[in-house]
Order: sequence, then C-alpha cells, then structure tokens
Amino acid sequence: MNTRNSFLAALLLLAMPAFGQKEKTSFQIAEKWRPEYDVRADVAIMYGMDSTFHTRAQSWKEKGYTIQFMTGIAWGEYQDYFKGNFDGKTHYEEGQKDVSGNIIWHGPEVPYIVPTETYINYIKSHVKKAIDEGVTAVYLEEPEFWAFGGYEAPFKKAWQDYYGFKWMPQDSTAEATYLSSKLKYQMFFHALKEVFVYVKDYSKGKVRCFVPTHSLLNYASWHIVSPEASLAQLPGMDGYIAQVWTGTSRVPNYFNGVRKERVFENAYLEYNTLYSMIAPTKKQVYFLTDPIEDGVRSWDDYKVNYQATFTAKLLYPKVDKYEVMPWPNRIYLGKFKMEGSDEAQPISPAYATQMQVMVNSLNDMPLSDNKVSGTQGIGILLGNSIMFQRFPTHKGYEDPQLSNWYGMVLPLLKRGIPVQTIHMENLGFADALKDIRVLIMSYADMKPFAATVHEQLAAWVRKGGVLVYEGRDDDPFQEVQEWWNTKGNHYKAASEDLFKQLGIKATTGIAHPVGRGTVYVVRKDPKEQVMEAGQDQAFVDLIKEAYVRSGGKNWKMKNSFYLERGPFTIAAVMDEHADTTALTIKEPVIDLFDPSLPVLSQKVIRPGEQAYLYALNRKPLGKPAVLCAAARVTAVNNAGRKFSFTATGPLLTNNVMRVSLPVKPVKVTEGIEYAWDKGSKTLLLKFPNSPDGVKVAIAY
Repeated sequence: MNTRNSFLAALLLLAMPAFGQKEKTSFQIAEKWRPEYDVRADVAIMYGMDSTFHTRAQSWKEKGYTIQFMTGIAWGEYQDYFKGNFDGKTHYEEGQKDVSGNIIWHGPEVPYIVPTETYINYIKSHVKKAIDEGVTAVYLEEPEFWAFGGYEAPFKKAWQDYYGFKWMPQDSTAEATYLSSKLKYQMFFHALKEVFVYVKDYSKGKVRCFVPTHSLLNYASWHIVSPEASLAQLPGMDGYIAQVWTGTSRVPNYFNGVRKERVFENAYLEYNTLYSMIAPTKKQVYFLTDPIEDGVRSWDDYKVNYQATFTAKLLYPKVDKYEVMPWPNRIYLGKFKMEGSDEAQPISPAYATQMQVMVNSLNDMPLSDNKVSGTQGIGILLGNSIMFQRFPTHKGYEDPQLSNWYGMVLPLLKRGIPVQTIHMENLGFADALKDIRVLIMSYADMKPFAATVHEQLAAWVRKGGVLVYEGRDDDPFQEVQEWWNTKGNHYKAASEDLFKQLGIKATTGIAHPVGRGTVYVVRKDPKEQVMEAGQDQAFVDLIKEAYVRSGGKNWKMKNSFYLERGPFTIAAVMDEHADTTALTIKEPVIDLFDPSLPVLSQKVIRPGEQAYLYALNRKPLGKPAVLCAAARVTAVNNAGRKFSFTATGPLLTNNVMRVSLPVKPVKVTEGIEYAWDKGSKTLLLKFPNSPDGVKVAIAY
C-alpha cells in the first residue's frame, strides 16, 4: 500500500466509532453486513465456516466491529464432512439415532452428531481457518446429545471402550438410561476439551474459548444431555454464553397444581443456573436474550416475553456482558403476525425502537454490589445428573416437568425469595457456599457424581450451615450401579452415604444438630409440593424455621423483586400470589419499555408485569448527558454551552432519546424533532436512524 493510501486508511479508522473495543455487547450473525440490521454492539460473532467467511467477516470489520467465530459442536452445515469431502469417507453413520434407528435431524442434511475423533479433527479444521482470519474468540455452541439417541454404531463402540462391557439399550433399564446419559455427557466434555486445547495451542493463547449453551434446566426439560457445569473447570475454557430466551423459558411447569408457562420465573431460574456455574470460578458469562424466538408466534407474544426475559437477566448485578440478540437479520427483516391478524408483517417501528432502547442501554449497564430485594442466603442444590433421569420412564416413576426440582424452588420464588442455585460440581471451590445459610436438596431428580459431594456438604453443615433434604429415595435410579453401591459400598440410596457423613439417622420432622449446623429430613418428593394445589405451605414454613435457626433475621415474603443498578431500576411483580397489590415506584423515572420514553412521576407495576426504568434522581439533573436512546451514542462532546454527539442505528428504524440539559435548548440540529420537559430537565429527540451516524448538536 502506498503512503497516500495508508494515510487515507488511517483517517478512515480514526473516523470509525470504536464500538468493538470493550467487548461488552455482541450478537451472532451468519450474513454480511447490511444497514438494515447494523445494531451497533461491540462484537459481531460470525457464525459458520465456509468459503464466504472472509467476505462476511470483512464486511463487519470495516464497520468497526471486533470479529469472533461461532459454530455448532453437535450439529452444523457440515455436508462436506457427511458426504466424504473432508477425508474421503461418508459420515452420516455418526448421526445420533433413536430406538427405531432413525437419524435425529437438526435440519435438512444436518444430523445431530456423535463426536468421534474424526469429527473433532474436522471441527479443529474450521477453528484453524477462523484463527487464521484473526478472530479473537471461538464459540462452540450447544454440545447436545439427545437423551433418546444413542442407538448408533459409533456410540455403541464408545460404550464398549468407556465401560469395558457390551452396550445396553438405554430404554431397557434405569441403569442403562443413566449410564447412557453419563457417557453422552463425557463424550462432549472430551470433544470440547480437545478443541479448546487445540485453540490455545494454535493461537499461542491469544484466542479465548466459550461455550454458548442452554441452561441445565432447559436441557433436562427437553431431554438433552450436555456437559454444562463441569465445563467451567476445563483448561482453556474462558466462559459461557447463557442461551436463555422465550423459547427456553416458556417451557411449562407445575405450581400450586397448575401446569402452565411462567416465562419470567423460568428465565430468572435459567439465568440463575448458568450464572452459578461460573460464579465461584471467576470466569465470564454473557447473558443472551432474543426479541423473538425460533417458534413462529405473533409480534405481541414476542414483545411481552422479551420484556420478561430481559428483566430476569438484569436481576443478576454481577453480570454486565450480553449477547444482545441472535440473528439480527431475522428480527429486522423477518415477518410475523400480529394478534388478531392472519397477515405476516415486519417488525413495527414502535417495537424496533423499544428493542433498540433496551439493547443500547446494556452498553451502560454497570456491575453492582446491590442485591435483589428479599431474603438472601437460600440455595438449591443442582447437579448435571438431573439430565440423566429424564428419558424414558422406568417402573412407573415420573418427574413431570422437572417438578422434583421446581417443587423446591417455585414455592419460594413465588413468595419473593431470590433463591440461588448451587452446582454440586462446584462445591470444591472455596466460595461455592460462601453466602448460603440454608441449602435445600433432593436426590429424587438427580444423583451425586462422587462421595466428595457428601464430604463437602457435611463439612459445610458442621461449620454452621443448615441443610434441608427432601425425598422418598424410592426412584429406580437409586439402584444404578454407581459409587454408593459398588466397591465396598452397599447403600440402597445415595442419601444414605450423606447421612452417614453427617452422623445422623434420617428421621423426618426432626432438626438434627451436626456440629454448629443443622439437618432437616423430609420424607416426601418435592414434586408433591407443586403438582397439587395448596401443598407447599408446610415446606415454606420449614424453610423459614431453617433460616431462623441459621441466624437469619430478615425473613420476608412478598410478591415482587426489585433491584437498582446505577441509574437503572429493574422490577417484577409475581402473579399467583395471595398478595395481589401492585408495586409502586415513587420517584420520577423514564419508562424504558415504552418507545416514547415518557417521564413518569411514579410507575405502577401490577402482578404478572415487569418494569425497566431510568431513575432520574440517581443522575445529576441538568448535567449534559444522553440518558437513553434507540441508537448507539459516540463522539460525545460538551464544550461551552454546546452539547454534541453522534447517534448510530439500523436503517429504516426510528431513534427516540432523552438528553439531560441544565436549561431549555436554544437550538437543535435542523430536521430533528424535539420537546423540552421542564420538570425533569430532559430533552426528547426523535429522528430516523442511520448506520452512518446522525450528528446532533444542541446549544443551550
């Protein structure tokens, strides 16, 4: 390149907004840049490796984005592998198969795969090309093995190699089911380990590695097996993307005898399980939300549930990195129906504006030491083996909609108690139970992976923890040949080893003192508390007693959650609660769920609703600043009595923004609609977005 061209290129780079340097917000995309869906996050995660990758990546890089790479580890557009172009052999026989021998398809010519060594090498070849293109991170998404798969030859061979005895059809016994899922879990753990080691070695440690994954709750609900929590301990593993959205959170569950969708509550718990996987490890997690979903619904449905999931993710103040959306082209260019209409239509200007206000606010979302309102310190134990008991049913024992887990959680969450998930795989970390006063657990829905789990729990109780164990321990998975009944152990149920470690006889209804702590045993399965109406009060009373015994002094039940993060207020009010009163925020706020960005003297949130607000009293009134906007704001300058900035957003969408000023402006850039609000000292601006940026100058 000659000197003149180098100079021009340098000028162009200086003029570019430095969107991608923070890596706080991202999106995944398989398409080239287009102005209609230039959402202006920091990172464009390029999906899939093919002959167009360089062109696609370059189109986003030229717009100022950091470029990263994502591909599926369990499925993908890998026809060259399946048809023999990779190594001269066809590989359709490596597709996961059901009991009838049918391949389980993700899409046309896209089977879910058994991760053989050959396939792992194929994925490495994709990763190598991405690293050569200069990506800064690699994402291997959705390590998924269907619970009803496992009837294909490669899996049968892996069984023989791993267990040392002949494959057993997983539908034959509870033991076969459990062992099958355990192996599926191990196979994808191994696959990710191998690829991540390769990434670190080939990139000389410069490229980071992440796993975008559904929550453990969703995978268990959908009968999928995945490594999940154990991945946090993998060398070379830098973190997760928490893939939570309406499609995962709308899975129905039981509470008070009613089976239905509870999107906010489920989203809150899904994010909880994914956050707790990394909390004691100090690794990173990005929270994802989707303004629409894979299932074809109406725009109205998408909007209501987007607000619910978005609110849920913001109730985790120790997370401030987000994948703001997957597939922006699907959102901005897709067509779906409105309620009461049979005609598919594109996203409405109002919803596009609202969504962009929400998305752009994430660039300013701070970490916070504040806690969600409510009784703190109550944890629910969870383990990867909750995925191992889901399919099929054995000896008539069922756990409908994971009710043995939700039975411990929803009675508390619905009463405004922000329960925390504790992963048994993380108990070895010093901080795993640091803030937990009462830990609730059951082996009706999962089993301990090793005796160390019980050693760690017993040590925690002796130091003053209060443990509540629920379960009849009569499910057929108690009989699986595992560590508690092999190699010299002869326990009929896994919990018997726990009680031995604690030094107690598991008598129900008694508070068993253990060291400085206490153990309660309840001989019924948690599902019994939610599958019939009015069956959870005794459980809630017991948890209150346990909390008080732990030294807790702030037991409080309510129908809402509330959190402040910098100037942002996040709130939700539960329905299905005896208390049907609304939550009123009694201070001036900007309603960030309203695309007109109104200034309200107070906000009323009714049962079943959520709110996302900008609290004006937490920002110095009158100081020149952009408070919220449906565009990315850069090049902010305040000199003399002139305030200016550049607002950038997708083509064909409308920007609405509120700007704080000391006094009413005397001049605003021509062509921009504006209105002054004297009480809040804010200026409302409206104008069409542009991916090239709109320069705004305000004199006051």
